[in-house]
Amino acid sequence: MAQSAWDVVIVGAGPAGLSAALVLGRACRRVLVCDRGTPRNRASKAINAFLTRDGISPGEFRRIAHLELHRYPNVARVAAEVTRAARLSDGGFAVRVANRTVTCRKLLIATGVLDRLPNIAGIDRFFGSSVFQCPYCDGWEVRGAPVAAYGKRQRGFEIARALTAWTDDIALCTNGPSGLSRSDKLGLRRNRIRLCEQPILRLRGSDGKLQAIEFTAGEALPRSALFFDTACTDQSQLAASLGCQFNRSGGIRCGQYEATSVPGVFVAGNIIKDVQLSIVAAAEGARAAFGINRSLTREDFSRKASGVRHIEHPTLQIPSGQKRVVANSPSHPR
Repeated sequence: MAQSAWDVVIVGAGPAGLSAALVLGRACRRVLVCDRGTPRNRASKAINAFLTRDGISPGEFRRIAHLELHRYPNVARVAAEVTRAARLSDGGFAVRVANRTVTCRKLLIATGVLDRLPNIAGIDRFFGSSVFQCPYCDGWEVRGAPVAAYGKRQRGFEIARALTAWTDDIALCTNGPSGLSRSDKLGLRRNRIRLCEQPILRLRGSDGKLQAIEFTAGEALPRSALFFDTACTDQSQLAASLGCQFNRSGGIRCGQYEATSVPGVFVAGNIIKDVQLSIVAAAEGARAAFGINRSLTREDFSRKASGVRHIEHPTLQIPSGQKRVVANSPSHPR
C-alpha cells in the first residue's frame, strides 16, 4: 500500500470484493483491497453451489483468489479495517485504512454481514458443522435426514418451508411461543412439519455433530442438523455514514451495476441482502466492477474530449414514497 491515491478502494475481501478486484485489475485500474479478516463463512467447512469450486474450503478459495490477483501488480491487498470514508470536493473519497488515509475515485463496499446465532446453549460447538444458516449451501449434505428449523413467526415458517426441498423430516423449533397464525400452523401440519414451541435447554452431540435438541421439559428430539433464520448484522456502517439509502429489508439500495444512491459508491455481496450465495456475491462484485470501470472510462474520455470534469454514476430508481430505513434492519426472510 505504498501509494496513497487509487482508482478504486474495495472494502471487504470475500467472493464479492475479490471478484471485483480481479475484473478491475484486468481493466488496468489501480485497486486497493482492504480486508479486516472476518468473513461470514469463517466457521464453514466448505463453499457449496459454486460452479467449479463446489465443496472447496473457504480458506482454499481465498488462497487461490489471492494467487490469481497476485498476477496484477496494479492490485494491492492490505490486512486492515476501513474505519471511515468521506466525500471530497472533487467527487472522490478519503478513506481511513488502519492508521493512514488514502484517496480514491470510486469506492466499493463489500463488507458482508455476520450471522447472529440463536441464543441456545452449546450452539457454538456445532456452527458450521451441523448448524447452518443456508439450506442452499448445506442442505444437500443432510438430504433426507431429520433436521430442525429454528425461528419465530414468519422467519421460522419460511425456513421450515424452504427445507422441504431437501427432507420430509422437519421440526420447527421456536424456543417459546411461535407467533404463527392458525393458517400457518395448519400449513405446517399438512406438510408433516412438527411444531415444537417448548423452550430449548441445549443442543446435544459430539465432535461438531448434532444428535438431539433437549427441551427444558425433559424431552429430547433427535436431529442431525439445525438450520436457523435470524437477523444478520452488517459488518460495517460505511454505507450509512456516507448517506446511502437502504430498502425495507435492511439491504443497501442499489441499481444498475450495483450503484448506490451516493455517486461513486457501489456495493456487492451479502450487504445487498438479496440471494446470499457465494457465487451470487462474486457475480455482484463483477457487475459492480464493470460499472465502476465504465464510469471511470467515461469520465476520463469526457474530460479529454471537452476539458470538463464530471462524475459519471449509474442512475438509481427510487420508488415514489419510499422512505429511508435504518441500516441495521433485519434481512428479508426466505
